[in-house]
Amino acid sequence: MTNVYNFSAGPAVLPKEVLQQAAAEMLDWHGSGMSVMEMSHRGPEFMSIYRAAEADLRELLAVPANYKILFMQGGGLSQNAVVPMNLIGTPGRTVDFVHTGSWSGKSLKEAARYATVNVAASSQADGFSGVPAQESWKLTKDAAYVHICTNETIDGVEYNFTPTVQGDVPLVADMSSHILSRPVDVSKYGVIFGGAQKNIGPAGVTVVIIREDLLGKALPITPSAMNFQTVAEHESMFNTPPTYGIYIAGLVFQWLKRQGGVAAMEKRNIEKAELLYAALDADDFYQNRVAKEYRSRMNIPFYLRDESKNEAFLAGAKARGLLQLKGHKSVGGMRASIYNAMPIEGVQALVDYLNEFAGR
Repeated sequence: MTNVYNFSAGPAVLPKEVLQQAAAEMLDWHGSGMSVMEMSHRGPEFMSIYRAAEADLRELLAVPANYKILFMQGGGLSQNAVVPMNLIGTPGRTVDFVHTGSWSGKSLKEAARYATVNVAASSQADGFSGVPAQESWKLTKDAAYVHICTNETIDGVEYNFTPTVQGDVPLVADMSSHILSRPVDVSKYGVIFGGAQKNIGPAGVTVVIIREDLLGKALPITPSAMNFQTVAEHESMFNTPPTYGIYIAGLVFQWLKRQGGVAAMEKRNIEKAELLYAALDADDFYQNRVAKEYRSRMNIPFYLRDESKNEAFLAGAKARGLLQLKGHKSVGGMRASIYNAMPIEGVQALVDYLNEFAGR
């Protein structure tokens, strides 16, 4: 099957141009005689790849000069441990969490191994259908930091505002599933992190953007390779980084620049999301359970009114080249992830199928 649209939540669709360039350079990168997979991570060839990727990401997100960009391993999930180990400074210190879905839930459970966790607000009682209004948050004075997940991949909830914090308390954001999909004021955050496998590149790379004054606060138990200060001092080369993943991420950054940057991608993402939500709302055969003001542009879960038809829906979708639409096992239903690399033609193909299936 050659004409498919991949709606997987991650590892997710990559731009076709990027895959074609990687294929063309697989055996010989720029006349070096080596594949990127074979290069020394400290050699001049790979260092040029790394520095270009870092510079392009800094440009795309307008990252201020007083922030470090780190390329780490382990995915966003590992950062649920790495972040508290690096930021709480003193064992047992309080961390505030806003619980808006599955991923912020995983984050707070992991942080509880190293810190005292305060759930400042939660939308669990409402079925994770939105983000609690900030005036309802019960924040801790002098907390080590406030943790939010700005886009819940499983539940389809996305922040439509940038929270404010008390005093000098840093705001930490897991942006794994919508980073680079819209402009963000990095200066409002102490730490931004995200696994690459949704909007950046292949699984295995984690991007961390950290304000420099937050370095040097790691607990003594923090492994050296997970210490933000150590990683920053060695330009992400303290240990062998995920070199090929960084290379692909760099190609994605270049592709994003050719598309017009993050602001241009946001316009496309709004168009795609509005197209799909309009189709879901037009027929009560389908249901999205997220409050409209907090609906994600990236991850759109939906349910069939008659769930006995789920398997038939998925089989029909696959036959039409619409892949990976099954919802996460924890919530069921369906889910369409429409990241930057998903063309609007793919969303339109899904909309056409939704209408056809409901009609039948």
